[in-house]
Amino acid sequence: MGSPVLRKLDSLPFAQQIMVLALVFDPLGAAGGYFLLPDLLNIDPIMGAVYGLVAASVPTSLWVMRYSQKNA
Repeated sequence: MGSPVLRKLDSLPFAQQIMVLALVFDPLGAAGGYFLLPDLLNIDPIMGAVYGLVAASVPTSLWVMRYSQKNA
């Protein structure tokens, strides 16, 4: 891995890696969905936040798949 941030994240135990990713991406996804999606999709802001949380789970899922392939 090239980035020092990713190297630091990779050096943590797996449970802590997932917690850090969730603490970073979940608020970003919820806020982004709450403020951006209602204007784009003409939906309620709370539904935008839900869609944002679903989208924010994608990087965490990809990290879990990467970890499982690396440690198989």
